[in-house]
Amino acid sequence: MASTAEIPARIRRSPTLALLRSIFGALVALLTFVGECAILLGDSVKRLFTRPHETGEVVNQMAFIGVMSVPIVVLTTFFSGAVLAQYSAEILIRYGASTLAGATVGMAVVREIGPVLAGIMVAARCGSAMAAQIGSMAVTEQIDALRALSVPPINYLVIPRLVASVVMLPVLALVGMYSGIVGGYLVAGAQGIPGGTFIQSIQQFVEPEDIVKGMFKTVIFGVIVAVTACQQGLRTTEGAVGVGRATTNSVVISMVLIYMADYLLATILY
Repeated sequence: MASTAEIPARIRRSPTLALLRSIFGALVALLTFVGECAILLGDSVKRLFTRPHETGEVVNQMAFIGVMSVPIVVLTTFFSGAVLAQYSAEILIRYGASTLAGATVGMAVVREIGPVLAGIMVAARCGSAMAAQIGSMAVTEQIDALRALSVPPINYLVIPRLVASVVMLPVLALVGMYSGIVGGYLVAGAQGIPGGTFIQSIQQFVEPEDIVKGMFKTVIFGVIVAVTACQQGLRTTEGAVGVGRATTNSVVISMVLIYMADYLLATILY
């Protein structure tokens, strides 16, 4: 017969209890993340029209997120559209539906490839930088210094990045849409599909509202990237190790949330 002192030890070593602890810990971490992001977003919206207004920082962030991200967005969407055209043109020519190549590429690029790749590239390039910058400030107590100088960290750190992401991501998505269609156009022409047929197919099936809806999706993506990066940066601890962890978490979480939001938005909008 096991003694009463041995029973709790056995329970603590139980695989079932360990699993329950892991599930409970993951649930607490998820709820904490959601709560912190909701509070951060709500506080940012509330302070958006209150002084001080960091106009110069907003412009700097718009240049960093928008202008400096154009080359990587153009490259990724161009080759994504080219690959899509390469596969779709081959199949469509085989079944005598080559006139639909432009519509296939155009709708895919406008609705999905352009907006999603713009969000992913900004999350990878800019979201990681945001988390690293704010995280470095957190571990070196610069954020506490801002508070001591009566400078609200939300106004100085979060709002410029949030505004810049929301404003510039739709522009990057539009640039990506044109780049992806150009890539598809060139590859489809190399596959033997006339350029006029390709363009006419796009004009026939791709509506202006498809472009608007695709750009609207990136507004949500911009909120996700900025809020996630700032939340991970503000809660950074443990020095350089914590900064690295915050940067990694920011990119991974943002990408996962972008794909989840993309599915929900595609279901609602289309």
